[in-house]
Amino acid sequence: MNYLRFFTFPNQDKEFNFFLGIQRTCYDSFYPFKILSRHDFRRIDFEPVTILYGGNGSGKSTALNVMAEKLRISRDSIYNKSNFYMDYVNMCGMELNQKIPERSRIITSDDVFDYMLNIRHLNEGIDQKREDLFVEYLEAKYSDFQLKSMEDYQQLKKVNTARRKTQSRFVRSELMDNVQGFSNGESAFKYFTEKIEENGLYLLDEPENSLSPKRQLELMKFIEDSARFFGCQFIISTHSPFLLAMQGAKIYDLDENPVKVKRWTELENVRTYYEFFKNHEEQF
Repeated sequence: MNYLRFFTFPNQDKEFNFFLGIQRTCYDSFYPFKILSRHDFRRIDFEPVTILYGGNGSGKSTALNVMAEKLRISRDSIYNKSNFYMDYVNMCGMELNQKIPERSRIITSDDVFDYMLNIRHLNEGIDQKREDLFVEYLEAKYSDFQLKSMEDYQQLKKVNTARRKTQSRFVRSELMDNVQGFSNGESAFKYFTEKIEENGLYLLDEPENSLSPKRQLELMKFIEDSARFFGCQFIISTHSPFLLAMQGAKIYDLDENPVKVKRWTELENVRTYYEFFKNHEEQF
């Protein structure tokens, strides 16, 4: 499914004319100006799966965030914008094949990290409450409490409950269960599978972070199936060889000047992996 047909970024001439118009010299940064234009990255024509590849500082995350802002799609974590961010976004253009579904969103590493931290903090709170309930049980079970007024009714119920139940049963009845424990990689994978629904446009910023090679392969298959069978379109920034090998993906190499569309086997990062394992082939 293709909701987004193409997207354009301002070239160096348009950026230069903008700077002439504002005539301000008090700013140290004009981000995201001069990031994508330095490699003459002007336009993306999309497929159901489109990948932005490049090294650190190549602008692939910048491009995703600019597109997300222009499309006005949802995000979970706060994204810090520069003084000239919206000026840049307004200079970008796009064409849709059809309306972007409301469930569409951008998913960044910050989103996944915050999700894992929230689970950890929730479980820490539950663990502390459990310790408090152990003490509360003993105090209630062996207290000499007597009902003196209706205001004491709730305490009476607690005392009677403690006297009827074992400590473990009392605590379980008063406390929610911990959120099921997962490793960071398992939690990250779970986050993607929960957030990505049918019929949506999804921008994924380096989704391989926190994922083992096996999990990256599982995510690759999940994305392939979502694009092929469930009406989803994906725009992904990555340098993971597993995601770059995704069937039918169109890959833009942001390390090239100008930016070019390439096959995954031509990319420098993939060639580095290939040559490393080739040099150690006899050890396998």
